[in-house]
Amino acid sequence: MEKGHNITVFILLGLSQNKNTEIFYFVLFLFCYLAIWLGNVLIMISITRSQLIDQPMYFFLNYLSLSDLCYTSTVTAKLKTDLLAERKMISYSNCMLQLFSTHLFGGIEIFILTGMAYDRYVAICRPLHYTVIMSRPRCNWIISACCSGGFLHSASQLLLTVFLPFCGPNEIDHYFCDVYPLLKLACTDTRTVGLLVIANSGLIALVIFVVLMLSYFFILHALRARSVESRTKALSTCSAH
Repeated sequence: MEKGHNITVFILLGLSQNKNTEIFYFVLFLFCYLAIWLGNVLIMISITRSQLIDQPMYFFLNYLSLSDLCYTSTVTAKLKTDLLAERKMISYSNCMLQLFSTHLFGGIEIFILTGMAYDRYVAICRPLHYTVIMSRPRCNWIISACCSGGFLHSASQLLLTVFLPFCGPNEIDHYFCDVYPLLKLACTDTRTVGLLVIANSGLIALVIFVVLMLSYFFILHALRARSVESRTKALSTCSAH
């Protein structure tokens, strides 16, 4: 399992060491995974096969469903296999790939949610300019920016991990490859890397949280002077978000 003092295979300790518990988790996660696939595929088909795709909100929702399918598949597919396996093993290269893809699609999903919040802000606070501001080229640009942001985030997480030396042990106390469980196995001081990981993820989370809160603050402020019926109708358009 080691070659030249470098780890080539990691062992995932998983969620439980009890076989009956693992079988229960397998059935539970299989049901959830199928439900996620069915729900997101139905959303995508409903949007792409109708005129809803022309509306920015549902345009973003379509891409959100696609990113959610990819995100859940990066971990759940391998997890279900491991729950039935005696030894939960993953190669070094596949571990890095899983880490990268998890942060990539997770980042894209979060950024799309931010784009949807901006769309609702424009629709409710600047309705007369909505069609001009949220044109299809602008929507395509927002999706491209979301993908670029997700890529930059995942690439930074990968670069902080991939150059770390791993010389043993090779047991990851987790059910998939992520940065912090891997930092515990590195044969070097990882305090600086850990701070950089916190700074990267924490800054993104903070900025997105502030943007989401501000968008709904402005939305609620704009609706304050409207009638109850108008407020209900406006807020109902936020249900997809």
